[in-house]
Amino acid sequence: MFSKKASIDKEMQKAESETITAIIDKTMVISGEISFKGKTRIDGTINGNIDGEHLVLSESGTITGDIRVSSFICHGTIDGNISASLVTARKGCSIRGRLEASNLTVEPGARLDGEIKATGSNLSSGSAKIPSGSSSTPTSSSSS
Repeated sequence: MFSKKASIDKEMQKAESETITAIIDKTMVISGEISFKGKTRIDGTINGNIDGEHLVLSESGTITGDIRVSSFICHGTIDGNISASLVTARKGCSIRGRLEASNLTVEPGARLDGEIKATGSNLSSGSAKIPSGSSSTPTSSSSS
């Protein structure tokens, strides 16, 4: 029980402490596939799929496409599917699509519209459908 929590905490610290290596400015619009290593922040608009390590979508950022990353922090708007080990949906963000994560944190005020699937070695696989237009409410779960 404690080793899983320690592992998640360690991965979260790594993602948060890593220096941003690339920024897509809010004046930029990119159409196509993006692949990266390290930590990338998106302030602009992406129309296409993203594959990488640590991704931060700022308040001004929008993505239309699928995301496959190790960690994803969302402040902006995404219309597409997300697959990540760690996902944090911040207040004011909007996520529309299928979300699959080992560890999911949703702040009050984040908007989720789609299907959520929790995966992980110590978690029993489960999914929940969020009705269209619903806002999130904080929940917590613990393993014994």
